[in-house]
Amino acid sequence: MTTIEDVLDNPSLLVAAAEDGIEALLRLIDPDPERPGLRDTPSRVVRAMLEYAAQGHTSVADLLAVTFEEHCDEVVLVGPIEFTSLCEHHLMPFHGVGHIAYIPDGHRVVGLSKLPRLLDHFARRPQVQERLTREVADALVEHLDPVGVGVVLVASHTCMTMRGARKPGAAMTTSATRGAFRDEPSARAELLSLIEMSRV
Repeated sequence: MTTIEDVLDNPSLLVAAAEDGIEALLRLIDPDPERPGLRDTPSRVVRAMLEYAAQGHTSVADLLAVTFEEHCDEVVLVGPIEFTSLCEHHLMPFHGVGHIAYIPDGHRVVGLSKLPRLLDHFARRPQVQERLTREVADALVEHLDPVGVGVVLVASHTCMTMRGARKPGAAMTTSATRGAFRDEPSARAELLSLIEMSRV
């Protein structure tokens, strides 16, 4: 007899169980679940989810390890950065743009492409936007020890636009500030001004 522990310890059994679950969902929501168009849908859905999640398995330490000696003590901002994530409550996508800023420690900057990759790292898993914003900011603080960090995400959630409230066009904005961007009003104002200027 196969137990749930057996399934969890065996990737192939886990994939088969996930496909069975998708098949059961299709039987629940479609009047003709046996039609040709749905025949391979369970395996396609599982493969798509695995492909999506695999992009978020890079180590944060590895991502932010590539730094360069450079005198810089002013704001560095990258954005808008397009991103997509999955609402952990409904497994429906939310997507939008992020702005990531930091004030380096004065002698070290991180590789430019690492900031978008950092956002993708945390987005490529079931998420809530509030936590996603906080995780990006905290990772920068932990690994770069910057003077300040600011992260602003603006996203549209299909779990709200397609179901529930059904409000197409509604967007959610979240922010996380650390160090100078939290403690110094002038630095925070500069951050918001640069974000506004970077909108395209």
